[in-house]
Amino acid sequence: MAALLDMRFLFRKVKNISSFIPRRHRMKKKWATNQPRIPSTRLALQSFDMNYGVQLGERWPSVRVSLLSEQKYGALINNFSAQQELMADLERQGAQDFVQEAFRTWGVTKDTPQSILLGTGGAVSDCDTGGDEADMPPSISPNVKCFVFPKGDITRFHSARPDSTGLLGYYLLDAASLLPVLALDVHDGHTVLDLCAAPGGKTLALLQTQACRHLALNDSSVSRTARLRRVLQSYIPREHRSEDQVRITSFEGRTWVELEGETFDRVLVDVPCTTDRHALMEEENNIFKRSRTKERQRLPLLQTQLLLAGIRAARPGGAVMYSTCSLSQLQNECVVERAVQLAQEELGISVHVQDLAPLARLFGDCFHFAKDLRLGELVLPHLTANFGPIYFCKLCRVN
Repeated sequence: MAALLDMRFLFRKVKNISSFIPRRHRMKKKWATNQPRIPSTRLALQSFDMNYGVQLGERWPSVRVSLLSEQKYGALINNFSAQQELMADLERQGAQDFVQEAFRTWGVTKDTPQSILLGTGGAVSDCDTGGDEADMPPSISPNVKCFVFPKGDITRFHSARPDSTGLLGYYLLDAASLLPVLALDVHDGHTVLDLCAAPGGKTLALLQTQACRHLALNDSSVSRTARLRRVLQSYIPREHRSEDQVRITSFEGRTWVELEGETFDRVLVDVPCTTDRHALMEEENNIFKRSRTKERQRLPLLQTQLLLAGIRAARPGGAVMYSTCSLSQLQNECVVERAVQLAQEELGISVHVQDLAPLARLFGDCFHFAKDLRLGELVLPHLTANFGPIYFCKLCRVN
């Protein structure tokens, strides 16, 4: 009986355990300073509901659910590693190379003449717009390989493992982010500028084309370029990332023309944006934090300036690819329209927007494309194929 009374006394003490903690060791959470009253992710969702609800109309509920669901990934095969056994293993798991699968849909094989593969009627044009594009596959590098699981299959890829040389076999990324690189159409001997290169997924895809004579990689953030270097070290052999072939810099992208203007055959401008999916899922580095309101509001101006810098960096006859991972018209079509207007009025540079509808048709079985865009193409997240959002628009510099 005495033992039972002792236990009851002990339980009462445990319930009031804080009374045993010396006052100097107690800590009260400072919610006003440590925790935002409304999380950034919720602010992002409120903003998207208000803006994308109007922009996308009846499509927004479906896109909204997809954005809040687990993202789907693709495995970009590293051509510099031992890949044959790796690809066979991915096929056994049920994954397939969506690039080569699209080619098979068009009836394109390794023996298809280069003139048909390039869609140029025999001549390798930098920014060709002639011919009946609907009757031929767009010009795409056959060296880029990316495996995805079929629609509705949410199987995850395992983390890549190094081969005998220490290189990783594949890079996991949103498979839709490869589309801007494929549409950029890099040919053998081209010089290429990736103006906002970090963290490195599209950079790796450019290198997988094995067509870049010289690749200039730039990002204004020193920490992000350091991360980019680590990515390249994990995937690209030392002899293929020498200074003559791959150059990494940390300059302000908007002033690139002061370094090298009218130089590059191809320019990729993958600009900073609201990164819609990240903004809905992660508090860390979320641009919807109240402290970053002005930065977010200035994004369209920054994006326009970066695109103009990319246009000025391209040589006459070259091509520029603008891309974001946002659904926002203000960051997508409006930026392209404004940059094209400023290039003509203030710089005297004529720019032609190339129709990418053939590429959207080519990959329509794998991705869910938005319809009726004024300029460019937009991959919408969809539960059966939860890639994106990815917007991309190809500009051809005329003079």
